[in-house]
Amino acid sequence: MTDPVIDALQAALRALVDQSGEDARALRIHLGKEFLRKGQPQEALVEAEIVLAAEPANVEALQIAAAGGAATDDPRTQAWESLLAALAPDSVEESAVDPQDAALDRVPAEGSPDDAKYDEFDEFDEFLMDTIRDDRKNRIRLDDVGGMSAVKAQLERSFFGPIRNPEFQAAYGLSASGGLLLYGPPGCGKTFLARAIAGELDANFMSLGLHDVLDMWIGNSEKQLHQLFEAAREKSPTVLFFDEVDAIGQKRSSHNSSGMRNVVAQLLSEMDGVDTSNEGVYFIGATNAPWDVDSALRRPGRFDRAVAVLPPDPQARASILEYHLRDRPAEELNLAEVASKTAGFSGADLRLVCETAVEVAMQKAMKTGTLEPVTQRLLLKSAKSLRPSVGPWLDTARNYVTFANADGQYDELAAYLASKPK
Repeated sequence: MTDPVIDALQAALRALVDQSGEDARALRIHLGKEFLRKGQPQEALVEAEIVLAAEPANVEALQIAAAGGAATDDPRTQAWESLLAALAPDSVEESAVDPQDAALDRVPAEGSPDDAKYDEFDEFDEFLMDTIRDDRKNRIRLDDVGGMSAVKAQLERSFFGPIRNPEFQAAYGLSASGGLLLYGPPGCGKTFLARAIAGELDANFMSLGLHDVLDMWIGNSEKQLHQLFEAAREKSPTVLFFDEVDAIGQKRSSHNSSGMRNVVAQLLSEMDGVDTSNEGVYFIGATNAPWDVDSALRRPGRFDRAVAVLPPDPQARASILEYHLRDRPAEELNLAEVASKTAGFSGADLRLVCETAVEVAMQKAMKTGTLEPVTQRLLLKSAKSLRPSVGPWLDTARNYVTFANADGQYDELAAYLASKPK
């Protein structure tokens, strides 16, 4: 018999594009704890090992590994316990407790969910406030975003225009809230653009990932999601940014268990429910897979406007190259030439171009003992050695534009693809 919580966690993990990122590691930690609670230490150990391969000093993963290893007589258990003792001495005794016994202590008595020992929402509230305060420190604006003139013009027309003219907004009966979906291939600056939008609105910025919402206890994910929205409303104006929104708001028909379907339903209710008021709260979602987002999230009142954030144009590429080479030893560079040789590169690809050239220059410096600048030749050679990473995404996008664009929601993407050779 399958377990609904484990099924929900595994479904959420499969939905992630980046299987090695922070969200994926957080989900594996949840899975490992749930496997321990269910008396499946070997499965818990597998999840912990994957996390530790990417983050060897992750205390929670070490706790799971130590508990799972002890239960399965794994010869590496002592090494995990020693590392855990060095990193977090107070956690050693906790990890030595039998996982099933520890879990039973945390399961609420039947019929009294309000008495659950796992209710840690006071700490969760502190986390929310810290998140908001920290994110207000580094304010950026649209002027800090290189290029993207078409994107900026669309944002000004459909998003900023009404918000910056409150008298007309009030006269026409529009609310001071809104939803925007940023979609496009990985590494093209969706998160950076979302921060710039928050700066342009002079609003708090609150970034949410799947790991901030999902909880292994049934009902807690929905409760945490509600608290996230309440914190955003309390601190309005707030930009509530959903990173990889397709993971949180994936089509409900794609979920095999009720757990994640309930999370999507809660998200819909918080964004535009009968009893909710989101005045001064602006929703921004970012996704590499807009076709996987539940259709109810795309209707008016939620993410009702969509902007394609596609590989940067030549002006933007030059700006990105300049940004990644700032404060690094370099000769006078013709970045426009490099930009012309990197058509189709994402922002992340351009960062790799710069870092590859910098690494070669540093290797030379270590041999000569003097600083060696990044040269035009090095930068062009680095660009020539790399290929754009967005090709597979564009192939997938072309299929959706061809066969699933009857309502015109991907017209902007279709125009871009029409200008590119197959």
